[in-house]
Amino acid sequence: MIRAANKVTASVIIIIFFWCIQGDAAGTVTTQTISDSTPALLIKHRTEINILASKKSVRGEQIHSAYPVASFYKGRDYEPAWSRDGRLMQVDMLIKAIDESYGEGLSPAYYHISRIKSMVGEIERDPSRSAAALADLDILLTDAFITLGCHLSAGCVNPLSAASEWFAKGGKVDVSSLLEQAISKKRVREALLELRPQKDIYTRLKNALARYRELQSRGEWPLLSPGPTIKKGNISNRVREVRNRLAFSGDLVAGGATNSDLFDDALEHSVIGFQKRHGFKADGAVGRTTRNALNVPLKQRVRQIELNLERLRWIFSNIEDRLIVVNIADYRLFVFEKDTPVLSMKVVVGKPYLSTPIFTARMTYIVINPSWNIPKSIIQKEILPKIAKNPEYLADQDIEVLQGEGDREKTVTLESTDWAEASQYRFRQKPGPRNALGQLKFVFPNNYDVYLHDTPAKGLFSENVRTFSHGCIRIEKPLDLAEYLLRDNPAWTRDALSAAIDKGVEQVVRIPRPLNVHLLYLTAWVDREGALQFRDDVYGRDKTLDEALRKKPYIP
Repeated sequence: MIRAANKVTASVIIIIFFWCIQGDAAGTVTTQTISDSTPALLIKHRTEINILASKKSVRGEQIHSAYPVASFYKGRDYEPAWSRDGRLMQVDMLIKAIDESYGEGLSPAYYHISRIKSMVGEIERDPSRSAAALADLDILLTDAFITLGCHLSAGCVNPLSAASEWFAKGGKVDVSSLLEQAISKKRVREALLELRPQKDIYTRLKNALARYRELQSRGEWPLLSPGPTIKKGNISNRVREVRNRLAFSGDLVAGGATNSDLFDDALEHSVIGFQKRHGFKADGAVGRTTRNALNVPLKQRVRQIELNLERLRWIFSNIEDRLIVVNIADYRLFVFEKDTPVLSMKVVVGKPYLSTPIFTARMTYIVINPSWNIPKSIIQKEILPKIAKNPEYLADQDIEVLQGEGDREKTVTLESTDWAEASQYRFRQKPGPRNALGQLKFVFPNNYDVYLHDTPAKGLFSENVRTFSHGCIRIEKPLDLAEYLLRDNPAWTRDALSAAIDKGVEQVVRIPRPLNVHLLYLTAWVDREGALQFRDDVYGRDKTLDEALRKKPYIP
């Protein structure tokens, strides 16, 4: 959660993430004036009466952060923050920061930029500088700072409103105090810049956005004509189309000609590079999958980058030094220490209709030789039909049928089981080589009952698209991960782990230093070698997020 507390009034604590995800229950400001009032009295009237008692606006602009704005001004006894004796202060720096938010993939329109610039011009041209205009501008500026600060530090879209699975958490930021300090120290723009995720992965993707926008300014990149697969040795006009397209995006290797119809070694090398950074099988041939990726409009790629900057803001504002990250869209797991990957492996994630959720939780223990309590949904949809076809299925898979709980638990034999009443039974697969969880299970307690685990189906890791699970995450190198997590316990060496596995007995082992697991869904990022990576939106979450971002900002 992101918390904002006004240190000037220690009794008022505002949770900024709550501002970001709750509707404006208290309403907004009106342009009503009080004759012969100072800006402070006008601000007091607007915040105490209008902001907290109605749903109106200042100069036609909705006040997004109504409660934080009211709290901020109460803490400073309603004195203007952005002017003194009728003179504007640091407004130009805030305007600059708002304009720069476009480079973060945000929309300056969210932060009243047009109205602010217009009002600043009016006030500077009007020697009288009316108290009403100064009060209204002050409130808009404060709302812009708090709202932009919230978006930079936690993201613009409420993860809950974008889709039910978006449950990422940001770090803690005291924004009201930050605004007070920024004004007093004349660091308004710098304070906002420091709220951005201070991680290389964010900076690299932001730079990629600037580069792709520059490409977009030249027009749309050339698209490919439909046709059969083309590969090395082919000669056709479509080969030249591939060259032109790869040259436009910078994927054509140095020295590669754009006017040749021959699919030569250099072009094959260029296609392989393009395929690798899109997560495809790198065979160097331009078939349907590669052609479709080449034909994704540049405008769509720009938007894809903007969407993933938003996702990074949800989670990477205040990340710890040691963590596990699973990128669901890339089917990979990484263990990071101080931003450096120390372990990586392939993963298998949920099927599109059983999609793996997005959340963060703390991994606390490992289960060696886990048993598997089979969910009722899997029993009904998969286990019972298999029993109907093969009465020996349960025995073949070491699955026992149980009834009762605790001391009353008993095993039910196949002969005594009424499958029409299967809902009264529990199905548990015993530890062993057939167990669907494999030999190791990694637990980070959460509301979704999702965990990492081994699998006997090792062949699935050779697939390019790995969406085969029921929502949990199967990992390629479970023993490597267990060894890393238990390295602070000298009793649990790799040999000791292997010996415990060989015993076939279920055993729980606590992790000496628990760490967070972040399940992410990144379809665009820049890797450590500087290559801009794109992945297919296998769950359709880019569309959901795009629709949410195009709505009005959902904050009080």
